[in-house]
Amino acid sequence: MIVFFNYSSILITAVLFIAMLVMDYFGFKVRLNKDNKKNLENNNGLGSMEGALLGLLALLLAFTFNLSASRYDARRQAIVDESNDIGTALLRVELYPDSIKNVFKADFKQYIEERINYYEVGDDETKIQDARNQSAIISERIWSRVASLSQKPDNILRSMQMIPATNSMIDSAASRDDKRLSHVPDSILYLLFTLCLASAFIIGYGRKNKKVDSVLVCCFTLMITITVYIILDLDQSRSGIITMDTAHMKMLELRKMFK
Repeated sequence: MIVFFNYSSILITAVLFIAMLVMDYFGFKVRLNKDNKKNLENNNGLGSMEGALLGLLALLLAFTFNLSASRYDARRQAIVDESNDIGTALLRVELYPDSIKNVFKADFKQYIEERINYYEVGDDETKIQDARNQSAIISERIWSRVASLSQKPDNILRSMQMIPATNSMIDSAASRDDKRLSHVPDSILYLLFTLCLASAFIIGYGRKNKKVDSVLVCCFTLMITITVYIILDLDQSRSGIITMDTAHMKMLELRKMFK
């Protein structure tokens, strides 16, 4: 999503709304011009063409909506999975003596704060990468300590519990970042916008009455653009009206484990 995420979803859909109204009016004017020149004797086949195009638009809207919603669900689940993995690793810290446990807890506290910050910085890519790099440094420190302690014979049982938990915690952070970068392909959105404009033109062109019903035209255009906005908003889970704040609460709850 190199192009579409450089701009606000509201701005994109506002431009689409205006463009569809312009295409509808343009199609209507083309039809009137042909009628006046008597080059268009009838519109046989136009109704079936209009229905086929609108059907294709509905199919693509449903397909794109499903893609966007599935990616949203995957990102939301990734937050829950990561918070669970961090919580599991933090609980297994209790297996160690107090001298080691306190050092682990200090690192885990910093790590959790960085993972919380990773989401709360919003869609600022620079701040996202900073939080990601800081959490990677801390997780590497935790892993090095776990690996070092595993060399001691009296820590074998502890390490058998702690190593898988720490590994899952690190893997879940990488998986979450991968899902953050997974979006609906630009090519599909380009096709969707093209079909929206083509449908508006065909509807205007196929209008039999010489008087435009502005209410119906605006309602149709508004419904299409609202659907497109929801698709874009689902794919931008760090901004807009649809966020993952509820899932993020699971990460915030990890702070309670230090009280």
